[in-house]
Amino acid sequence: MRIPRLSPFILTSAFVFTLGSLTSASAEDKSFYSPVILIDKENNQILISTSGKVFYIEISEAAKPHIDKLPQGVLADFVVEMRGEDRPLLKKWHVTGGDSECKVFDGTKCR
Repeated sequence: MRIPRLSPFILTSAFVFTLGSLTSASAEDKSFYSPVILIDKENNQILISTSGKVFYIEISEAAKPHIDKLPQGVLADFVVEMRGEDRPLLKKWHVTGGDSECKVFDGTKCR
């Protein structure tokens, strides 16, 4: 009985696919509904509270130009990328309670 050999192309493709799957699985998006407690522009972070915990989320590069339009005290739904031991990274927000010049930040622009 002869065992077929796999071509280097197939082996490389399988390896790249597996590596890509592991990388995308490690970064998980999560949503937090919270008031904006504090915006710390100097340290690029926002203090939020949910489920009895208070913690910071990091302001992404894309969100930095729009952060002045997000007022302190409003209720918002924040979508963040969970990054293990690092602070969660802000990806999007949707202001649900209160006025804001930027009700929706979709990751690139405000609406």
